[in-house]
Amino acid sequence: MRPTTPILSIALTICLMILSGCEQSGAAPPEKNTTPPGSTPMVRVRVFGPDGKLTGPVDVPKLVLTDAQWQARLTPAQYTILRNKGTEPAFCGALLHNADKGVYVCAACALPLFETGSKFESGTGWPSFFKPIAEENVLQHADNSYGMERTETLCARCESHLGHVFDDGPRPTGLRFCMNSESLRFVPQDKLATLAEVIPATQPAATQPSANVKDKAHDSAEIVLAGGCFWCVEGVFEQLDGVTEAISGYAGGSKETANYEAVCTGTTGHAEAVKIIYDPRKISYEQLLKVHFATHDPTTLNRQGNDEGTQYCSAIFYASEEERQIAQAFIADLNDAKIYGKPIVTRLEPLKAFYPAEKYHQDYVCRNPNQPYIQGIALPKVEKVRHLFKDMVKPEPVVKP
Repeated sequence: MRPTTPILSIALTICLMILSGCEQSGAAPPEKNTTPPGSTPMVRVRVFGPDGKLTGPVDVPKLVLTDAQWQARLTPAQYTILRNKGTEPAFCGALLHNADKGVYVCAACALPLFETGSKFESGTGWPSFFKPIAEENVLQHADNSYGMERTETLCARCESHLGHVFDDGPRPTGLRFCMNSESLRFVPQDKLATLAEVIPATQPAATQPSANVKDKAHDSAEIVLAGGCFWCVEGVFEQLDGVTEAISGYAGGSKETANYEAVCTGTTGHAEAVKIIYDPRKISYEQLLKVHFATHDPTTLNRQGNDEGTQYCSAIFYASEEERQIAQAFIADLNDAKIYGKPIVTRLEPLKAFYPAEKYHQDYVCRNPNQPYIQGIALPKVEKVRHLFKDMVKPEPVVKP
């Protein structure tokens, strides 16, 4: 399951099909239930709470069943793979080419494992992801079966076999979680509420979810981008489903010069930027970058069209090392693919502060659709994002061209 060349890929695929198959023969005997009577082992994972959001790490009961109970719970194919560590033949899994938005959960216990935003086409014949939905939810164990050195992945709640993880994946993680379709169940984005679980009340103080405190890491996130006039950038991102607010402002300079008159001189170090507040359960950081690079020219230094000056630069202001790495890898991929024909000059800068612009700049496209600059520059960008990203925009345009 780790091809390094096309020939090796084919050979290894045939080998694994012979060794395992959808109905693997000679599989290891099923695990025995050795849990002492009356005890309830616990595991720390992330689950979907009653509010339909992914929780912080919480302690939940481990799912421990007898072999007979597992056979009654699972289909024969699922039992062979999940409990006997089988492998389905390459290119036959039902979820291999699934691209719908949603979450992939364990087929045995419904623990959230992966989401669409981390799925990619690896060409190996099995569903592949570059990261799990939560590190706590996927266990990794050494696997030396069949004379190979691999790393097995298991569900953290029921310890069912999922597949393997390799270090030949894409940026930013460099990992490829190679999964069996039979080990997963796909839940569409609009059905995530069905995954809600009642969190045990006896949680440690540090992990007990609170109804009065939002888990910001999962309910809301922010990104600050620059790509020319902030009216245009704001107008584009207001169209996206999952974006709750887009605020025009200034980033890169000092508080004293964070005003339109000063920024227009091009000497303040500020860029006309937009703070985008979004729900990462609906739209990912990477998807926002994809939209940004599709709706402005990242190859022109300090200029977008006829708007010229340092305030019109292309920039990503990162708030964490993880964001920097993701953005850097994203740009590297675009340059490697020669998408634009010229090198990308987008700046990567740490976000020191964001200063909202004057009130009259906010929601400018929505409030001034007939203004000549909006008609000629901003609205074509709005039309472009709604055309290119039909599955990511809100049902109705925020502003109608």
